[in-house]
Amino acid sequence: MDKGFSEIWVYLSASPLLALTLTLVAYQLGNWVYQKAGKNPLLNPVLIAVVALVATLLVTGTDYATYFEGAQFVHFLLGPATVALALPLYRQIERVRKSALAISVSLLAGSLTATATAVSIAWAFGSSQEILISLAPKSVTAPVAMGIAEQLGGLPSLTAVLVILTGIIGAALGPLLLNVMGVKDMAARGLAIGTASHGIGTARAFQVSEVAGAFAGLAMGLNALATAILLPLLWKWVF
Repeated sequence: MDKGFSEIWVYLSASPLLALTLTLVAYQLGNWVYQKAGKNPLLNPVLIAVVALVATLLVTGTDYATYFEGAQFVHFLLGPATVALALPLYRQIERVRKSALAISVSLLAGSLTATATAVSIAWAFGSSQEILISLAPKSVTAPVAMGIAEQLGGLPSLTAVLVILTGIIGAALGPLLLNVMGVKDMAARGLAIGTASHGIGTARAFQVSEVAGAFAGLAMGLNALATAILLPLLWKWVF
């Protein structure tokens, strides 16, 4: 058995599959800790997986490009996973139609608030325009946010990090904040988390209920669309 394990490790260590394997193992570890902790939102599986992977890359001296060569299959699956969100949303289509105006106003307010607060705080601390641009689309799903940052002259790599941090923090603290505010309607909770915390927040919403997940997926998609259209226009107007 030891010989078999050794052969597997030798094969993986010389193959891009090692990065994919480490990614899956890290997430399973995070999910195990999350389940054992009674699904404590502060112990988000994604957060634990990210910390474990970063620590592994630092210890082994592996650069991100080498890691991504093997882990890019997970990145590829983000597309189909996002499209699959349409199914639970379809099941809630009548509720979406009845609340179309409220949803539109909420999304617009949430999108503008997410951008304005982040940029205002960073500007108050004297951040450069490059940093401000990178920070502006932090609540949008990563591929769209990185595209917006690059178009406006920001740092896509920094934007990607900020997007991940925003998603993790939103998924961990969003439900607690909504509880404190007394928001009980699952559609409203999902809409808020999806607008503020994109894909990671949406995954967290699905753990609560399908309704919350469906509305979070809707919010994530529409927020990305609204930000991609409005942010470049507003940025040129303001700056």
